[in-house]
Amino acid sequence: MTGTLVLAGTPIGDISDAPPRLAEELAGADVVAAEDTRRLRRLTQALGVTPRGRIVSYFEGNETARTPELVEELAGGARVLLVTDAGMPSVSDPGYRLVAAAVERDVRVTAVPGPSAVLTALALSGLPVDRFCFEGFLPRKAGERLGRLREVADERRTLVYFEAPHRLDDTLAAMAEVFGGERRAAVCRELTKTYEEIRRGPLAELAAWAAEGVRGEITVVVEGAPEKGPEEYDDAELVRRVRVREEAGERRKEAIAAVAAEAGLPKRQVFDAVVAAKNAGNVRDGGAR
Repeated sequence: MTGTLVLAGTPIGDISDAPPRLAEELAGADVVAAEDTRRLRRLTQALGVTPRGRIVSYFEGNETARTPELVEELAGGARVLLVTDAGMPSVSDPGYRLVAAAVERDVRVTAVPGPSAVLTALALSGLPVDRFCFEGFLPRKAGERLGRLREVADERRTLVYFEAPHRLDDTLAAMAEVFGGERRAAVCRELTKTYEEIRRGPLAELAAWAAEGVRGEITVVVEGAPEKGPEEYDDAELVRRVRVREEAGERRKEAIAAVAAEAGLPKRQVFDAVVAAKNAGNVRDGGAR
């Protein structure tokens, strides 16, 4: 009989937010795989728990090598508990590889639900929460970051990002450039901790604030793109949308058809705009790939 992989959510700030089951699982697991064993030690001390099982590290640097070892433990009947520094494993944290490998071996996977920076920030942002899209961390390089943002410039759902404090000003400035400086957003800092702060406002205003320096763990929530009517799609906008889709890997013919459907316009109108821009030197010569 195979064992069970348990993904355990840990507090994102306030230790009293730990779910009761977390202490039970920490005490009873055969193996506890922790992103940082030192943080795990502080967590167990705060909860008054002494793990009876073996404790191993499981972080980005050894995730690939350690996954097969843990899968063999699971295949042998062990109960393996996976915890990260904060929040739910696999969500911008180690865990996906282990879950995928466990599923491949028909090992049972379950979870101890816990605090989530994504959902907490979304709820506190004051922005629409009925539909949202989690984008994780943006690329560190400026060009790659702009490219990733352009991919979702027309996303109607609310967007949620994680960001490092020393890159926050550059990220907000890039968002203002791509999404528009008036797009509403919220910067959620140090959620559930002593110095929790929710700063809401237009992206341009938040970028200016962040330029002064920000500390702590950051989650950024950005309002989705507004719906446009056909009259709001000028030729430049149509060409931009086609270019974004091409840069994401779509063939030009498919991109034109998709943009025409989005805008509620004939495909011929979008095609003519792209051809005119190409002839004017505004679109790279890729042909109808």
